[in-house]
Amino acid sequence: MTDVEVAVVGGGPAGALTAALLARAGHEVVVFERSPAWHWRACGVFASPATVRALGRAGIDENTLGRVARPIPAMRVETPRGTTFRLTYGGWMPPVGFDRSALDPALLDHARAAGATVCSGARVEDVHLDRGGPSLAVRTPSNDVERYAARVVIGADGGNSIVTRAARVARPARLAPRVGLSYHLADRAGDPIADARMHVFRDGYVGIAPVPGGRVNIGIVLGRSWSVRLAEDGAEAVADEIVAGVPVLAGAAGSPPDPAAWREGARLDRVAGASPLGHRVVRRAGHGWLVVGDAAGFLDPFTGEGLHRAVVSAELGARAASAALRGNPGALDAYERAMRRRFASKDVVSWLVQVFLERPGLFEYAARRIAARMPVRETMGLVMGDLVPASRALDPRYVGALLRP
Repeated sequence: MTDVEVAVVGGGPAGALTAALLARAGHEVVVFERSPAWHWRACGVFASPATVRALGRAGIDENTLGRVARPIPAMRVETPRGTTFRLTYGGWMPPVGFDRSALDPALLDHARAAGATVCSGARVEDVHLDRGGPSLAVRTPSNDVERYAARVVIGADGGNSIVTRAARVARPARLAPRVGLSYHLADRAGDPIADARMHVFRDGYVGIAPVPGGRVNIGIVLGRSWSVRLAEDGAEAVADEIVAGVPVLAGAAGSPPDPAAWREGARLDRVAGASPLGHRVVRRAGHGWLVVGDAAGFLDPFTGEGLHRAVVSAELGARAASAALRGNPGALDAYERAMRRRFASKDVVSWLVQVFLERPGLFEYAARRIAARMPVRETMGLVMGDLVPASRALDPRYVGALLRP
């Protein structure tokens, strides 16, 4: 049994940033990342200005951010009936499309530079959260099993987190089952789309965002009615059909037209899938453990909050874990309360968006009013971009302005 102060399960953005912050605070941190090297998997790439700002707070320098992120003027939301509106997220700083093949390794390098030990190709197979202290069984790249005892275990291993299962806090999302598909197309036009796009169609939607490296990221979410088509035709055929059906739009509200060429770019990686897409937890922390990032709960990618929540939970989680290691017995419970305060209203807003999406007539009604009413649209962009408290979108005056005829 090897003793460590902090064991981080998962080396994605949330795990890498949590490890870096704890190592910088003087703690012994070991990160267990199951993949021996980065590989493409379904994950978020579009992020609001708040995410970029939070990465800067966490110590990611401007040169790195400039290399891994591409500025995007706005997100253009499109309904099945052709209503379109643009979310500009306050206008003071653009949202970005991330190159995850560059961002994720850069964040792990950041953790190493801060003093954390990163064990790549090390899969955590078992976690025990006993009152005497957490312990882990880890399968190494050489297929040996090593055992670790930690003072604090941090789960950063996504929606199917082994830490949340060990803590018995994992629950299914309160939404109908959905499947996510994601991949990249080559950028044939050089600058194919000025805006990112979120195109809604029957029982699903597709997000389109330019990212560094001459690529366009495609992210598709499909509801239950698509399950037969996916089983019979396969993910690639379904994805090709959906992308081919995205309309060519003229420029609107200061945005240049969307040329058709981006659709014709070669597929650059396999179509990665994720299912079930959402999940929740009843607690994010307990005796000797806490969870960050998607492991701490994830609803849906439509509102683009995954990366921002990963960074904020890493900040709050590292602060709480450090305090607990220094003898504060209530620090981990305080993390639970802090996360609830920070994201409770946004979770309600995100859930309401899903309610609207599941009712096409209601979604169309709201979209037309957002498109026609600039103050409503501006507030929606600020809330979706985590630039103002999400409670603004729940204010009765805002709801009235959105829904009145």
